Amino acid sequence: MARLAYPTDLTDAQWALLAPLLPPPQPGGRPRTVHLREILNAIFYLLRAGGAWRLLPHDFPPWGTVHYYFRQWRLNGTWARIHETRRPQGRAAAGRDPTPSAAIIDSHTVKTTEKGGRGAMMAGSSSRGVSALSSSISWG
Repeated sequence: MARLAYPTDLTDAQWALLAPLLPPPQPGGRPRTVHLREILNAIFYLLRAGGAWRLLPHDFPPWGTVHYYFRQWRLNGTWARIHETRRPQGRAAAGRDPTPSAAIIDSHTVKTTEKGGRGAMMAGSSSRGVSALSSSISWG
């Protein structure tokens, strides 16, 4: 049964670019019962909508199946391969150099201290007679 399209669904042109980058079915075992395009549509829906896996609409494949493929592709490097393949193509289409020559690191992302090393770490309290919880809290 065909379903109504979501705004996050892949177009035919987008699917044609991504399909060759997805891993083929494993030899032996059960054949696939879901189309990988629908798996990607469900993942892109969740990324855009920000919902939980279990709240995936019922017209997508079961949430457990979608999560399984998402996790497998993360572990076997499929997502990284898609990113590494598509990034230069996207940059070239935008009129930019396909390989970036610089990177920006956000200061909120990289946390540092003035002291650094062992001096920046606080030792836990070693007093006796206090509970384990209060001895692990730094009061000072």
